Amino acid sequence: MTLPTVIFSHGQESGPWGTKIRAMADTVRAMGCEADSIDYQGIGDPTERVEKLVDSCQNISAPIVLVGSSMGGHVATAAAARVDAVGLFVLAPAYYMPGYEELTPDAPDIPISIVHGWHDDIVPVESSIRFARKCSATLHIVDGDHRLTGNIDEINYFLARFIRGLAED
Repeated sequence: MTLPTVIFSHGQESGPWGTKIRAMADTVRAMGCEADSIDYQGIGDPTERVEKLVDSCQNISAPIVLVGSSMGGHVATAAAARVDAVGLFVLAPAYYMPGYEELTPDAPDIPISIVHGWHDDIVPVESSIRFARKCSATLHIVDGDHRLTGNIDEINYFLARFIRGLAED
């Protein structure tokens, strides 16, 4: 497989080039991948974010791997089939949020890897366990909170491993 272009989707309260995304982008670029991050600042509606992501991926000819954090994980999941993504890597994805369970997107039929912190007080880790069980996704539960800022080395290890695995298929 040609090396993928990795497209990042940030969470509701963060920006397109926060600490985690910069670190992950450095990791995938060191592997030879292209990387970009979508700016959703000022767009609160997840559906509008999905449309922006889909539009942003239209002219990408390389295989696409979507990476999202929190609401960005929800957005990346919802857009994955529409952009023909070859892989989905999400951090503390906002799945099955109380009062919004029906908005959780169906899992695309592609390799999925989820990283979630045991101590997440925003999105319960049980939500990722439930989603992963339903679609047989790879699930990494780490000793971290919602932001996972203390887990960047682990996240980069899992991300690099995920992309290498896609390239071998």
